[in-house]
Amino acid sequence: MRAFACSHCGQLLFFENSHCLRCGTTLGFAPELLELNAIEPVAWNRYRALEGTREQRYKRCARASIASCNWLVAADSPEELCLSCRLTKTAPQVRTDIELRAFAQAEGAKRRLLYQLLDLGLPLVSRDQDDRRGLAFVLGFRSDDKPVITGHFKGVITVDLLECDNVHRERLRHEFGEPYRTLLGHFRHEIGHYYWDVLIENKRSLARFRELFGDERVDYRAALKRNYENGRGNWSLRHVSSYAASHPWEDWAETFAHYLHIRDTLQTAANFGLRVSPAAQTVPPAGGKLAARATESVTELDFKHVVAEWLPLTYAFNAANRSMGKEDLYPFVLAEEVIEKLSFVHDVVRFVELSQALPEPSEAERAELALEASILRSYTEEPRSSGERGPDERARDGERAADERGQREAPNQDEPARDSHVQRVDGERVSSNGVDTAAA
Repeated sequence: MRAFACSHCGQLLFFENSHCLRCGTTLGFAPELLELNAIEPVAWNRYRALEGTREQRYKRCARASIASCNWLVAADSPEELCLSCRLTKTAPQVRTDIELRAFAQAEGAKRRLLYQLLDLGLPLVSRDQDDRRGLAFVLGFRSDDKPVITGHFKGVITVDLLECDNVHRERLRHEFGEPYRTLLGHFRHEIGHYYWDVLIENKRSLARFRELFGDERVDYRAALKRNYENGRGNWSLRHVSSYAASHPWEDWAETFAHYLHIRDTLQTAANFGLRVSPAAQTVPPAGGKLAARATESVTELDFKHVVAEWLPLTYAFNAANRSMGKEDLYPFVLAEEVIEKLSFVHDVVRFVELSQALPEPSEAERAELALEASILRSYTEEPRSSGERGPDERARDGERAADERGQREAPNQDEPARDSHVQRVDGERVSSNGVDTAAA
C-alpha cells in the first residue's frame, strides 16, 4: 500500500481515512486514479477534488455509512455504488452492531485487495460483464439453517463473516495448526482461485504450472480426503503451507496469496523509506546479505531480487514484533521449491503488468501481424486426416471438460466449492482451512 498525504495540510493519511485527522478535510478514494483525494462539497452528495488541474466531480458511494466505504463514484455516473461495493452481489441482512462492524470490516479488506489488483494491472471482469465467470462476492453470516462456506466457484467468492470475529478466527487458527490467519488473507487466497481460471486455465502457462504445482485434473474431493486421512507429510519442503499440499489448485491459491502479501508489504515499506542495515556485523540465517532497501516497483525485477529485498525486511519485522512481546509478523520459511513457485506467479503477474504498459498497435501494425501469423501457420500446420480434431474442436472439448469439472465442484449439498474451510467427507467433519496457513 502506498503512503498518502492530505493535499490540504500534508498530514499522513491511511487508505481507510474518510477525513483528515488534522484539518478535518473530507477525503475520498478515486479508484480510476488510485488516489486518496481531498474533496469539498459543491452540492448535496456532490464533491469537487481540491487537487489536480482537472475539474473532477464526484459523489460518495451509497454504502459510505453501512460499509464505512470512502470510495468515490463519478458525479455523472448512473451508478450509486462504487467499483468495490458493486462487486458485492449478496450482502447480509445486518441486525446488530456486531454484524454491522463485521460487514464493514469485510468490505474494508475487500477494498484493500481490489486496490492491489488495480495497482498490479490484473484484469477485473465483473459478473455484470461476464455472467458465467465474472467476479462477484457473497458475504454472509452462517446460521443453523443457512451454512455459509468460504470458497470460490466460477468467479463467485463467498466469505463467512464469522471470520471477522477475532476470537472465532483465533480458535480456528489454533484448531487447524495455522501460523497465520487473517480476513485479508481469505480474500487473497480466494482471488487466487479466480486468477487461476483467468491466467492459467487453457493458457500457455498451464504446462509450466503442472510442472511446478502438479496436475489439477486430479480429483479434488478425493485429494482432500486423502490429505486429511493420511496427513500432509513434510509439506514445508515443497509448499508454502500445509493446506497447499492438499491439491494443486490450493497450492496455487496459497502461493498466489503469499505473493500478494510480499508485493503489498514491500510497497508499503518502500513508501515509508524503510531500509534494513544492521549496526552489528551479522550473517543472515540463509546466507547472502542482511541489508536491503525496499523497492516500490518490482515489475521489472527477477524474483530472486524480490526475495533479496524481502527476507532482510522480514528479519527486522520479526525482531520488532518480539520487542513488543508479539509473535513473529512473518512466521514462514521459504524453501527453494516454494521460491520457484512464487517466481512463476511473479512471471505471470509481471507479464500482465508489462502488457498493460505496451501501446496499442496501429491498424497497419495489426494487418502486418495478421499477415505474419497467416504465413507462419501455412508453414507449421500439417494436413489433418478426416478423423482428427482441429484446434477449434479441441478448444470446445476443453470448455466442456471445464464445465464438467465445474459441475463436480458445484457448491451444492453433495460437492463443495474449491477451498471451503469446513467440509464433510463421508459424514466426517474435516477442515480445509482454505486460506491463511501461509497466505493469510
